[in-house]
Amino acid sequence: MATAGRSSPARPANRLIYEKSPYLQQHARNPVDWYPWGQEAFDKAKQENKLIFLSVGYSTCHWCHVMEEESFKNQEIGEIMSKNFVCIKVDREERPDVDKVYMTFVQATSGGGGWPMSVWLTPDLKPFVGGTYFPPEDSAHHVGFRTVLLRIAEQWRQNQEALLQSSQRILEALHSLSRVGTQEHQAAPPAQEVLTTCFQQLSGSYDEEYGGFSQCPKFPTPVNLNFLFTYWALRRTTPEGARALQMSLHTLKMMAHGGIHDHVGQGFHRYSTDRHWHVPHFEKMLYDQGQLAVVYSRAFQISGDEFFADVAADILLYASRDLGSQTGGFYSAEDADSYPTAASSKKREGAFCVWAAEEVRALLPDPVEGAAEGTTLGDVFMHHYGVKEDGNVSPRKDPHKELQGKNVLIVRSSPELTAARFGLQPGQLSAVLQEGRHRLQAARAQRPRPHLDTKMLASWNGLMISGFAQAGAVLAKQEYVSRAAQAAGFVRRHLLEPGSGRLLRSCYRGEADVVEQSAAPIHGFLEDYVFVIQGLFDLYEASLDQSWLEWALQLQHTQDKLFWDPKGFAYFSSEAGDPSLLLRLKDDQDGAEPAANSVTVTNLLRAASYSGHKEWVEKAGQILAAFSEKLQKIPLALPEMARATAVFHRTLKQVVICGDPQGEDTKEMLRCVHSTFIPNKRGRSIPWPRHQCPSVTQLG
Repeated sequence: MATAGRSSPARPANRLIYEKSPYLQQHARNPVDWYPWGQEAFDKAKQENKLIFLSVGYSTCHWCHVMEEESFKNQEIGEIMSKNFVCIKVDREERPDVDKVYMTFVQATSGGGGWPMSVWLTPDLKPFVGGTYFPPEDSAHHVGFRTVLLRIAEQWRQNQEALLQSSQRILEALHSLSRVGTQEHQAAPPAQEVLTTCFQQLSGSYDEEYGGFSQCPKFPTPVNLNFLFTYWALRRTTPEGARALQMSLHTLKMMAHGGIHDHVGQGFHRYSTDRHWHVPHFEKMLYDQGQLAVVYSRAFQISGDEFFADVAADILLYASRDLGSQTGGFYSAEDADSYPTAASSKKREGAFCVWAAEEVRALLPDPVEGAAEGTTLGDVFMHHYGVKEDGNVSPRKDPHKELQGKNVLIVRSSPELTAARFGLQPGQLSAVLQEGRHRLQAARAQRPRPHLDTKMLASWNGLMISGFAQAGAVLAKQEYVSRAAQAAGFVRRHLLEPGSGRLLRSCYRGEADVVEQSAAPIHGFLEDYVFVIQGLFDLYEASLDQSWLEWALQLQHTQDKLFWDPKGFAYFSSEAGDPSLLLRLKDDQDGAEPAANSVTVTNLLRAASYSGHKEWVEKAGQILAAFSEKLQKIPLALPEMARATAVFHRTLKQVVICGDPQGEDTKEMLRCVHSTFIPNKRGRSIPWPRHQCPSVTQLG
């Protein structure tokens, strides 16, 4: 992909130069009169009777970069945009509420969605045309962005009243489509029916050969894997339970062997463009690392296979080293695109991560002791990781020809077969591959790094707290629990509004790594509360530090006040009172991240278990009732909520350990508890004189 060269002269800045978001900053020198989402832009649209062009994306989005380079940096297109529209840029990670409203429209009207999202709005913010990426010019298969802009501007001049009426009808339809609710006395759906249907739907979509639940593109989907683990735990002795475990463990192994897993720099890329998990989109997102650390830890807990423990450790190494802030929090993401060399003027997707065969040979020329004469480290490494002389990326997966002649490392042979091919012992092979990875990592460190999105989000830090806390408990690694506590302390210092106790959505890295806030801080959304609360519960159970439990319960009370729907039940994704939001939505799909209502069912049950606050159990049941129709018909859309349905009906098993939290016998008992996967288990420790207390009590 061609992006702006380093030698390009700096253009005058637009209003986005004053924003903190790295994504908005990326567009601050476009020849477009961009506005951030806010009253100034809304007032201009009304005063000048202009349509709004809304562009939504995020800073590590590959296709967002493509559209910027092709269209938003084009002087002529920029002039058309600025003359005919009030142009607004939104970072979807900063404002998920705005993104969800207009993505609901795009998905309903086009059958698809994604980023960059491009939507045209009336001056009162009602959508009437939308899509995702547009190429700049017309082609045989696509209408170009320039043409779309001119046609819409002409329609507004000629048929303004018709467009206004159309937008009103669209808004009314969206209100109807997005309504989620239930009657007061409707019960939660039966767990067995929901679980069975969800399992059948997952099983039907499963890729038997390569794992995963689609052909391509192929996403990690931790929500599916967590559901399958719970389904297995409840049906261990049945053929269906065995299949659930096989599907999940096979998928996790294929992902870890694939190119979606960074074998040199650790961590996981966003998703695979093919069914083999081979060629990824190369951005790395914090929310993936947090969730996958939990899933791989659970895979180890269930199977005892150290392979899964090693992958979990690999993920946490990457997150701590490359996404960790010195202040204790975690940054949002690393970009897919980077400069191939320090002298390059154009970025390319994957440049930081891919390898030419001659590079690998030059880095690994040493002969391998004990192998056939002439065998080098490079020979063994290239065979094991599928490196080919002319590159191993199919042209069909490289539309911009950025990966020609390059290799994405993917495990193509088992250790046993590779060792046998070269006459090596398994331990010797492991040392050879490790040496190869270390040398490639050192060489990669000399390359220009991809852009780092230094925005820090409460919700994603919550997921990472869970990742470190759960891995620390399962793998018996106190350093992971300590890192989770550092991140929780960061959230409390920098993402909690003093006085009110409300969460803030985001903060940013400033000069000298000082944490900064925007001039008008964004308050937290439902997902911020839900994921932070989940992380605090996980941290409490791993550390037994009562303060994290107390804070989690306080945040749950705040969440209830800000987001609960007392009429239709369940929680809204955003607070009431923002006149710029046309819809107040409730997410009804578990995707790259689980829907907030899905996770909060289990949060509420945990909170009630610890506090005795029975209203939270009632709320959990009301959420399940509100989503009952989807849970019974297509639970595949809500696997995390389907999993929570089982927890709700079976009730939590609370493991109480009485004794000194610092005592070795208490710690040993905790290790025993954490070594077993019980999906509805919650643990706590109570200081107690040893002679008066049983060691473990299970409460139904």
